[in-house]
Formats: sequence, structure tokens, C-alpha cells
Amino acid sequence: MRIGYDVSQTGRLKAGCGYFAHSLIERLAAIDDRNEYILYPAVGDVFWDPDGARSTFRSNRPNIRRLRAPRTFAESQAFWRAPGADFEELLERPDVFHANNFYCPRGLRRARLIYTLHDLSFMSHPEWTTEANRMGCFQGVFRASLCADLVMAVSESSRRHFLEVFPYYPAERIVVVYLASRFSGATPVRQPGSLDMLRPGGFWLSVATLEPRKNHERLLRAYARLKQQFPHAYPLVLCGGKGWMVDQFERRLADLGLSRDVIVTGYVDDTALQWLYENCFAFVYPSLFEGFGLPVLEAMSLGAPVIASRTTSIPEIVGSAGVLVDPLDEGAIAAAMQQLLTGERNRERLRAAARQEAARFSWDASARRVLDLYAQVVNGAQYVPDVRDAAFSAEA
Repeated sequence: MRIGYDVSQTGRLKAGCGYFAHSLIERLAAIDDRNEYILYPAVGDVFWDPDGARSTFRSNRPNIRRLRAPRTFAESQAFWRAPGADFEELLERPDVFHANNFYCPRGLRRARLIYTLHDLSFMSHPEWTTEANRMGCFQGVFRASLCADLVMAVSESSRRHFLEVFPYYPAERIVVVYLASRFSGATPVRQPGSLDMLRPGGFWLSVATLEPRKNHERLLRAYARLKQQFPHAYPLVLCGGKGWMVDQFERRLADLGLSRDVIVTGYVDDTALQWLYENCFAFVYPSLFEGFGLPVLEAMSLGAPVIASRTTSIPEIVGSAGVLVDPLDEGAIAAAMQQLLTGERNRERLRAAARQEAARFSWDASARRVLDLYAQVVNGAQYVPDVRDAAFSAEA
């Protein structure tokens, strides 16, 4: 097979979508030398990485090559918005097109389309993102419901949500392929100099893009409650890039009296992130909505005791190996942190349980499953939606 693969979000500042695409193609490259892969460094008319030509995934494997990245966002938009008769020729005639960044291409006639579904949070809570991002994501998932030969959901929670929103899509054409931790089996690393203000085992950690969906506001209020009762409680480290609608974040820290107790690292490299996971007192992740929740699994794989939300996909990952709380209840978040701090909950037992639970997830198993799915869609019937309004279908 010739597989066209979207690596557009695998660049230097990648987040959840990018880590999925990067880790999956990295493992596919390691185990598959029979199929041919064509990497697309820029896909769609919504997302644009100005450094994508240099920093998105590449491989020196003989069966993997990259197309040239567009020079500008406008060039990329023009290509994807108006696919011509030679569209698949320009994509180098893939048998499968695997879309990973919410964008769903149109204009594919011969190639089978696989669409990675991350989440539908932009539909449940439109206030969490911008109008442009919300519309771009909706157009992608809607078009997938009409065009995708297979939808690959990253969790059972996302799978169910998609079918609730698009009940006409055949349930047998949407499957779950879990993510895994890139740190599984990793050798412990030394403390980076950039983190020398932290004492191993002496800080709380939360890893998430600074955006409303990740619920930093309630986490900060919960931590403020903990500090009131335990003034010398460990500092809280917030690690992640800046997302939507966080312009007032530093002012909020000051309002809560936490400016000296909360350390905001920004985006860190993999070595620093691994050290943070390995050495935190506990990992706290009260996210309001997740398609998967990769930071939770990565923390567990490195033995971090976990406090996380009892919502969406997170219970699928944590199972009984962590402390699950209502993310809307800052008192419950603070109480869970207090129970770990005082020893009411056994931290070492949680560490062992976390590692054991995380071992259920494997990039090798997921990559082999995806290879089977590629063959399945190539050899199966193409998806033809039962949409009677031809104008409605054409507009999509």
C-alpha cells in the first residue's frame, strides 16, 4: 500500500494531536518496511505551522518520503480548498490518506480516507475556543461523517460522542485506537539545569496547554485552599504552552496570592518533561474534557501518583490506579491533594498501580492495529453516505 500521512502538527511545539501523529508514524516506520509512506508536512486550510517545513516528522527509512511543504499559509490554503482533477496526482496517488489534525480533505476519488477523531469539545463547550478554531474543527468532523471510510477515535468516549452527534455514520466504521506513553520503559534522566529550583519529590505537577478546557482556574483555587491549611505545602508546577484565552493568567495568580508558589515553566522539551513526571510528588489533572488525556498516561507510565477528573475519557485511562474527582468541585480537588499530602492515601501504592495500569497501552500494539485498518479500508467497500439532499452533501 501507499499511505499518505498527515504530519502537519508534529512540529517543535506539538501538543496532543501532534504527539499522536508523531508517535504513531514513528512506530509504523520501525515495524513496517513493506508499505510506502508519503508524509504531508502541511495539511488543510485552518492549521499552519510556520516552522513545519523544518520541524515536522521526517525519517530516513527508504520506504518513507516527504512532500515539499508549501512556502506560505496562503499557498497551503489554496491547495486544500480547491482540489483539482490532479489532486491525488499531486499527493502522489496514495491508496490511503490518513488525516490527523481535525481537517478532513475533499477531492479524494480513489484513495480511502481514514480520519483521526480526537474530541468534540468545541461542540459541547463552544466558549472554550475561538470562533475560527471552532468552525474549522466542526467542518472537519462534519465532512468526515460524510467522507471518511474509517474514523479512528482515540477513546471510547470520543467514539460514543461522534455517533451521538452524527447518528447516520455507520457504527462499524468507527473504531478505537488508543494512544500510549512515549516514556514507557525510559531510563531515568538527570535534573535539567532549567529546573534546579525544584526538589525531587517536592512539587505538585500539572501538564496541559493553558486554556479554559484544562480547568486551571479551579486547580489554582483548590491549591489556594490547600495552602491555607498547609502553608508550607509543596509548590505547584504548571507545564505547557499558552493556549486560548489566558491573557489574565498571571493576574489571577496574584489575586489568589500564589505568585510565589506556582511555577509556570511554559513548553518544555521531552527530557525536562520526563524528569518532572518522574520526580513530582503527584500529578494533578482536573481537565473538564478530554479526547484521551495523554499527559495522564505519560505521568502514570513514569510512576507518578495521579489525581484526575472523573469525566469523558480519563476513567478509561486511569481505571482504579488513581484518584478520580469531580473537576467542577474545587473542594474535592483540594481534598484529594490533602489526602496524599497527609498520607491518608498511600502514595507508593498509587505509584505502583499507575505503572501497572499504564502498561496496558502500547504504541507497538496500536501501530499494528492501524496497519490492519489500512489494509481493511483498502480492501473494503468505499463509504457512500446515505444523504438524500445532494446539495447538502456537495456543500460538505
